[in-house]
Amino acid sequence: MYACTFGEATYGLDGVLVTVEADIANGLPMFDIVGLPDTAVREARERVRAAIKNSGFSFPSTRITVNLAPADIKKDGSGMDLPIAVGILAASGQIQALDCSDAVFIGELSLEGTVRQVTGVLPMAINAAVQNRKKIFLPPGNVNEGLLGGVEEVYSVANLQQLVAHLKGEAALTPARPEKYSGRHSGGNALAEDFSDVEGQPVAKRALEIAAAGGHNVLMLGSPGSGKTMLARRMATILPGMTEQEMLEVTKIYSIAGLLNREAGPVRERPFRSPHHTISYGGLIGGGRIPKPGEVTLSHNGVLFLDEFPEFSRAALEVLRQPLEDGEVSLSRVQASLCYPARFILVAAMNPCPCGYQGDNVHECTCRAGEVERYRKKISGPLLDRIDLQVYVPRMEYKEMHEKKNGERSETIRQRVQTARERQLARLNSRGLSCNAEMGHKEIKKHCKLDTAAEHLLEKAFSTLGLSARSHDRIIKVAQTIADLAGEDVIRSPHLAEAIQLRTSVKA
Repeated sequence: MYACTFGEATYGLDGVLVTVEADIANGLPMFDIVGLPDTAVREARERVRAAIKNSGFSFPSTRITVNLAPADIKKDGSGMDLPIAVGILAASGQIQALDCSDAVFIGELSLEGTVRQVTGVLPMAINAAVQNRKKIFLPPGNVNEGLLGGVEEVYSVANLQQLVAHLKGEAALTPARPEKYSGRHSGGNALAEDFSDVEGQPVAKRALEIAAAGGHNVLMLGSPGSGKTMLARRMATILPGMTEQEMLEVTKIYSIAGLLNREAGPVRERPFRSPHHTISYGGLIGGGRIPKPGEVTLSHNGVLFLDEFPEFSRAALEVLRQPLEDGEVSLSRVQASLCYPARFILVAAMNPCPCGYQGDNVHECTCRAGEVERYRKKISGPLLDRIDLQVYVPRMEYKEMHEKKNGERSETIRQRVQTARERQLARLNSRGLSCNAEMGHKEIKKHCKLDTAAEHLLEKAFSTLGLSARSHDRIIKVAQTIADLAGEDVIRSPHLAEAIQLRTSVKA
């Protein structure tokens, strides 16, 4: 007999509807799964066989063939267990195949028939809704995630027996309803941290405010203990809130990566990722036989903080060039070619030299000139050219650390940033852009207006400093952000002068 059920797989950040065809024919006992399954899907044979038997059903002792269509897409993960089991039960006449015609089944089976949660359910549920599937059956741990997808009826299935009883009409399941989330999913953003905790460092604080307002990348250079890491970890607290579309994008990424806190619901706060400098380029950019998201994609719509910047491998740093320029990363492997979003704010921190004390007014630098040059050359010119703001973070003085006045709170700074972002959105929304950092040369020429004094200053700086065309455009974008923070439509010479200073104050 023949039966057809439906499951879901993921391809990149999107779900793919998988037609699970089960055929039971006369012949020697055999169980084959075809349709480009990976190891986890092929192992479903043993899980499904044991789950069906241990749930009290009959497993056919004949030739069983299961086909997963479309056959040109690699199916990975264990979420195909449930639709395969349902297909075999339908093909063997133990349930009616008609009951499965408008439903999607997702879940891993234990040997005793329990349905276990899997990763990537959100994009699967979204695709199921797009494919006009009316029902989706999920493991209990994935139900909150599935409710975000838009399918009419979402069912929580604890085990195979419960599902079969529902399909046979013996014990109907009740569709799940959205619940209040028990926690707050922040994607790595520590909301307890606040900018008011940071004493002094007005220039660095100003640079981070500008970066947050315009989506610009920042490099902080300074002696050990000057507060670079402390500042960077508070960057996410001054970013504007995410839109519904941005929340959905980030939640899909974390769902596929298996990092979603399912009890806390969708990711509401912008991500903050801080990988160790020993990370491989694959871990940073993404990789695997079927490429999975790396740290640059996990930082999408948030902050990627790279501490000890020159200590990262040269290969890892150089792969940052494409996402910094294009806001996405293309990964090509034998089995798949995928494009992941990677529009983030890069915040990098480094010491001025190997010992860390070059230019310090207390400690004497012990590095030779050649050592300093080799250390700074670990960051290539093309990569450095893509970092809009480069600021020096000096050593803190005793008086600064013990001042009694309180610094500005993150919430106060965030309000200014939000106002500046709203101005940018009103200006750029028609082109599908959300902040100044996303502008290309065409948008700069159309939207960035410089007054006469600013034009003369930029011309002089371009020839005197030997700026590249990329530096020219990035300075204008930063100046536009400064003008937005000031509530002005035209870029004036003070705005441009600050942008030039923040661009050229550090030479790594």
